[in-house]
Amino acid sequence: MVKKTFETALKQLEEIVREMESGDLSLEQAVKKYEVGIGHSKFCLDILDQTEKKITQLTRDNDGSLKEKPFDHE
Repeated sequence: MVKKTFETALKQLEEIVREMESGDLSLEQAVKKYEVGIGHSKFCLDILDQTEKKITQLTRDNDGSLKEKPFDHE
């Protein structure tokens, strides 16, 4: 079994969106695809949230030493 990664989950989510947008799915198929898509979406959002928490910005203090500071994305 292939390990689930952000990239594979995102590709699967994109495929689900294409299938649903095609209009060729029955209501039952669309609901099943939607449920699977929500799972992939949550997985991707969790990975992005974990990654954001890991990002830090190195800055120099007045004395020249480096310190870690949370990344401010704004």
